[in-house]
Amino acid sequence: MMVYLLDDEPDMLSLLADIVKDMELEARCFSKAKQLFRQVNRFEPHSIMVLDLHMPEMDGIEVMRQLASTANPPALILISGHDAGVLHSAEKLGRAQNLNILASLDKPIPLEKFKKLVSKHFNSVGDLTFSTIASGVDEHNPQELIYALENDQMLLHYQPQVDVQSGKLTGCEALIRWQHPEKGLIYPDQFIPVAEHHGWMGLLTNLVISHAVEQEQIWKELGFHLPISVNISAENITTLSLPEQMSELLAGKKLNPTMLTLEVTESALMGELVTSLDILTRLRLKGIGLSIDDFGTGYSSLSQLHKIPFSELKIDRSFVASMLEDEEACAIVKTCIMLGHELNMQVVAEGVESRQHADLLRQLGCDIAQGYLYSKPVPALELTRMMQADRQWSSHITTATQPSRE
Repeated sequence: MMVYLLDDEPDMLSLLADIVKDMELEARCFSKAKQLFRQVNRFEPHSIMVLDLHMPEMDGIEVMRQLASTANPPALILISGHDAGVLHSAEKLGRAQNLNILASLDKPIPLEKFKKLVSKHFNSVGDLTFSTIASGVDEHNPQELIYALENDQMLLHYQPQVDVQSGKLTGCEALIRWQHPEKGLIYPDQFIPVAEHHGWMGLLTNLVISHAVEQEQIWKELGFHLPISVNISAENITTLSLPEQMSELLAGKKLNPTMLTLEVTESALMGELVTSLDILTRLRLKGIGLSIDDFGTGYSSLSQLHKIPFSELKIDRSFVASMLEDEEACAIVKTCIMLGHELNMQVVAEGVESRQHADLLRQLGCDIAQGYLYSKPVPALELTRMMQADRQWSSHITTATQPSRE
């Protein structure tokens, strides 16, 4: 596992390199950005870069701009001796450029926090590394992907969503995986860009919805009525026939439309707003839930929230992860919760990974949480066993102890 260190202070480079090596990771040190880009033609998969914003010749903002146009850029930990406002602005800019910003740290760097960030990142990608990178997956191979889409190689994992106040299961989010017959389990960051580039997101989303509805029917027959959330693409929300397709699919399985929520990212709403408003409104008329995903990181305005009949607001994980030590992030979380409730929406916090995060969300009045504190995304069978093993955890979504015969 590689950590790239970019800082013009030799003592800082030496200190961070020693910490990284003590963690049994590899460190590469650079005192100038141009030196880094001359020597590194391709970044190691799932690597980290510690980036000092105040650099000679080429500053950290320029580095982020170049990284944004680079294939497979590293995740970033931004550091600076400037005021917190500069760091926050740089962090927001990086996310707007689709870079993975792990955190921003003031100098002098809190070393224990730095070690936790590095460890957490590599732990979170550990399974991915062994199942995809080590097996040599070519993320630019469209032929393999279209074959997988057409030959039932896609499956879903489900991440539980939990009531913040009671701790009981309230639903789950369906997340796509590619079960390659030779290369093992492939995660979406390896194939979603390919699907987007070739215009296959509509096909991929339809597969996810179909699998989710089938699983909903299986759970219903087992006596569990567990709502499922599914992400849909910008292509879906400009397809005028989507409401009828969804209604027919649910009716064919004899499922209540309220058991399904479609998640739409803020950026997906930037296209044909009138057409999207038409489609999303008709979906709500048919009883299907609508969630605005990753709220606070995209381009939506209050007028869009007012126009589109969302039933749920999902706070982006970046704000949730930082809210314990970052007053601005905490204020954003609090504001999102208040805004969602004022607009009669249920509020969901993503990326909840500690009891402290859950306690603060409870104090702020958040409704639902999901994250590794409760469970990572798991196969349907594993989630079924979890519900069967702990009826108290799932008691409020259980309607029968025996399978339904409907």
